[in-house]
Amino acid sequence: MRQWLQRKAYEAMAAYTRKLQLHPVSSIAEAPTPFPAPTAIGRSSPSGFKLLALNNLRDNKGATKEKRRLGRGIGSGRGKTCGRGHKGQKARSNRPRLGFEGGQTPLRIRLPRRGFHNPFSLTFKPVNLKSVAESVEQGVLDSGDLITMKTLKDVGLVGKQMKDGVKLLGAGADKFSLPLHFEVSRVSKKAKAAVEAAGGSVTRVHYTKLGLKALTKPEWFAKKGRLLPRPAQPAPKMARQVDEVGRLPAPTSRPQPVASSNLEQE
Repeated sequence: MRQWLQRKAYEAMAAYTRKLQLHPVSSIAEAPTPFPAPTAIGRSSPSGFKLLALNNLRDNKGATKEKRRLGRGIGSGRGKTCGRGHKGQKARSNRPRLGFEGGQTPLRIRLPRRGFHNPFSLTFKPVNLKSVAESVEQGVLDSGDLITMKTLKDVGLVGKQMKDGVKLLGAGADKFSLPLHFEVSRVSKKAKAAVEAAGGSVTRVHYTKLGLKALTKPEWFAKKGRLLPRPAQPAPKMARQVDEVGRLPAPTSRPQPVASSNLEQE
């Protein structure tokens, strides 16, 4: 075995000597190499960028942490009590809930309450007569059609978030002279007087939130394969604030004044 190793070493030394005789060290060092030498991280491309390989993929430094091993004897530093000390509340597994102050009145209850929340409040999107008149002049709205809340939303006078309906306000009522017919949730006195003086009408209609969705987005119900909801009657306290129940789908004809008397009788 020893002789075989000596023979192999002699052959390797002879081959290296022949290589040096054919290619001197100076010519090898000065000869240009087509590619940069491979680095310890990964191979290099002709442009000098390091190429990724499967054996080079690893997390960034500090991205991973070794799991803390508890209860592995005294020599580990976290044996027996696992770093929690002896007894006490912090040594137990069942900790108190967040905000618990040992039984005394917690801070969230000691602080006084300010204001109140009215569950019956309604939020309406405002639309001014001036904006409606400008849309008619630009040809966006047709003065001969019934203007509903769906019409106002389609032309962009009302945004997407229509919570409880639309309220018609009287900004620009002095110059309003178009005989338009509206169906909205609420209307101010100034706006109603201006519309009626111009030969139009304003009908206050009642829709629930589901009814408003069916009014403005009937295609959603068709896509889901659902029927449109039935028109809902207003609450007794709200009956005086509306003239009639909203119709579904979106109406195109002008309102009939008979419905207001039926609501008052109910």
